Amino acid sequence: MRIFKTGMVLMTLFTLGQWGCQSNTQENAMEQQVDPYQPQPYVKLSHPEWSKNATIYEVNIRQYTPEGTFKAFEQHLPRLKAMGIDILWLMPIHPIGEKNRKGEMGSYYSVKDYYWVNPEFGSREDFQHLVDKIHEMGMYVIIDWVANHSAWDNPLTEEHPEWYSKNREGNFQPTPWYDWDDIIDFDYEQPGIREYMTSALKYWVKETNIDGFRCDVAGFMPTDFWNNARKELDAIKPVFMLAEWESRDLHQEAFDMTYSWSLWEKMHLAALGKTSIAPLVEYMAHDVSTFPKNAYRMTFTDNHDKNSWEGNMYSNFGEGLEAAMVLAATVNGMPLVYSGQEAGLDRSLKFFDKDEIAWKDHPNAALYQKLFKLKHQNHALWNGAWGGEMVRIYSDKMDQVISFSREAEEDLVIIVMNYSASPVEVSLKSAPYKGNYQDWFSGDTVELKGNDQFSLKPWGYKVLVK
Repeated sequence: MRIFKTGMVLMTLFTLGQWGCQSNTQENAMEQQVDPYQPQPYVKLSHPEWSKNATIYEVNIRQYTPEGTFKAFEQHLPRLKAMGIDILWLMPIHPIGEKNRKGEMGSYYSVKDYYWVNPEFGSREDFQHLVDKIHEMGMYVIIDWVANHSAWDNPLTEEHPEWYSKNREGNFQPTPWYDWDDIIDFDYEQPGIREYMTSALKYWVKETNIDGFRCDVAGFMPTDFWNNARKELDAIKPVFMLAEWESRDLHQEAFDMTYSWSLWEKMHLAALGKTSIAPLVEYMAHDVSTFPKNAYRMTFTDNHDKNSWEGNMYSNFGEGLEAAMVLAATVNGMPLVYSGQEAGLDRSLKFFDKDEIAWKDHPNAALYQKLFKLKHQNHALWNGAWGGEMVRIYSDKMDQVISFSREAEEDLVIIVMNYSASPVEVSLKSAPYKGNYQDWFSGDTVELKGNDQFSLKPWGYKVLVK
């Protein structure tokens, strides 16, 4: 009996000891948990450091030169570098499908082989030479990636038909509800296509040393696919990822930047007099209050989709084009230039056929150069959390004038813009900003004293720098 009692005591002590250890472990774990009342950053990924004040340029290789090749495009690199371009986004470089092809040459976005280059543009060696040359000049390069669908005659249709989505009859189908008849949709419920596509992405980073990807219709694919792909790519080198989409969720772990389609729409409608500036001001309010602070937004007045299907920058912005270009380069975001904008491209380029850009000297090039110089130098205009928040400056012409400041480090930029077709005399409530500034475009010194008066022509603007 004494032995039994001793055993019971020992057992009880052992149990209490275990419970005590577990209790301490749980308490320590609770202490290590993040305070639920402390704000947490939404963006979990790390942007490449070199992207902090970068600009971006979309390259349409086919239409860029008479030859339409990688080699011929190289001749334009010094000009683009001098204009202030940092990231070159090459539209899809892969071979184009022939089955159900649209037009004579087909769509870049109908990919026949994810592991090779389009012979229309040159050889694999030519592509590598271009990448190396871009890097030598201190710029970066991303390539367009079409993961949502492939050409009808991509070998994967025979090797892995189970990776494609099917219609009711069990046949391959284009992306549902769209008229993209030259392509067929992948099924991302299949692990095989996820592994294949991730391996292909990694191949181009490993083998050619490109710096990332612009991902076509990125929101059509599951976010968890992109989250994992980014993780595996970053294990090779820090990459830059641009999503053709406008959504918060893609910023958390997968993409550095998404499209600001809504800014384009608001600027476009107001420039053509179809709305007041109220929706544009609302966009800026939502950008400040609802979009993650460290998420990059790509701002633009043109790109290949807008240009080919919805008119050109002049038809879309009319007399307000220059003001829209300045606004897109100074609001929160990374400004994009599409091929030919700097030469005054005033027509829609054909998408499925050869349609060469007419290159000429144009004031747009000097405007971009001036804007991008400011972006590179002034911390207030840097990207994401590196830059300054847009703070509204009130005036007596709120229905006609957009005015705001951005401030970071010791840098301050003030934009005062008459986004309308009528001249305006505006009184700016500028008391918090008293001091001397440089008018970035005229070079004049401007002193703000509070309640300052400005006379602005239709679509006129002031960019004041401190």
